[in-house]
Amino acid sequence: MVQRYDRLKEIQRLDPERDFLEIYRLTVTYEFPWDITRALELALYRTYAVPGIGRLLDETAELTERSQKRYDDTALLLDTVVEHGFDTEEGRTAVRRINQMHRSYDISNDDMRYVLCTFVVTPKRWLDEYGWRRLSDHELRAFAAYYRTLGARMGIKDLPQSYEDFERTLDSYEEEHFGWDEGARRVSDATLALMGSWYPAPLAPLVRGASLALLDDSLLLAFRYERPGPMARGLTRGALRLRARAVRLLPPRRTPHYARQNPEIKGYPKGYEVAALGTFPTPGVRGCPIPGHRRPSEAPVD
Repeated sequence: MVQRYDRLKEIQRLDPERDFLEIYRLTVTYEFPWDITRALELALYRTYAVPGIGRLLDETAELTERSQKRYDDTALLLDTVVEHGFDTEEGRTAVRRINQMHRSYDISNDDMRYVLCTFVVTPKRWLDEYGWRRLSDHELRAFAAYYRTLGARMGIKDLPQSYEDFERTLDSYEEEHFGWDEGARRVSDATLALMGSWYPAPLAPLVRGASLALLDDSLLLAFRYERPGPMARGLTRGALRLRARAVRLLPPRRTPHYARQNPEIKGYPKGYEVAALGTFPTPGVRGCPIPGHRRPSEAPVD
């Protein structure tokens, strides 16, 4: 029988530069599937506080009018790469879809690199606070290598190399760019409402309150939310730490859990095709300024 720390021992026998995909997959699908889902939700949420990013997301209306679909598609595209790898047909299709969507908009390399940094740094910081254990150095190196590879496939330039580089890049970018934007606040409110919709209606206000209690002061300030009181923060964060203690005592997972299995994914009860996920923006409509955008079947393969 697999013991609680056996997979960590397996991870530490692997090479984080060569075997980064296997390490990342073991970490996110066996060790921390629930935590990584929450951390990546928070990672994407952080990006709204950069006014240029939040404003664009508001202009496209994807997160304000089609919140569930946008959530599902983002999770499933990223999940496809985790499950199948970068060099499979499924993985290449997922990365191609991600690229086709992003290239339809005028997004700076710096903003793209910052978003990538949130995927590396936020899970580590979440697990430091609420995980049943912290990430090992092997895992941090593998996370950095995984997202360097994804960033390269997305054409992002000047990529950080180590976890420490990703962290420095994120912190300096947030310090310089976090700020108020009315459109970004609408996107934030829509995201909080989406999370509340996953639970029975009477619980929605509690979910919103708990979500706000998990935000750091820089995010609360950027979105102009009132700072939750000490009791709300203490109860929310304390409950997550109690959960971590309980998980530590449970037997480890025997099978992987992928994001496509999460109950929050609600838009595709009959299944989905990776090539059909995401949006197909129309030039000149709702924030899509780039002319000549074509559907994936018409676009050249990268």
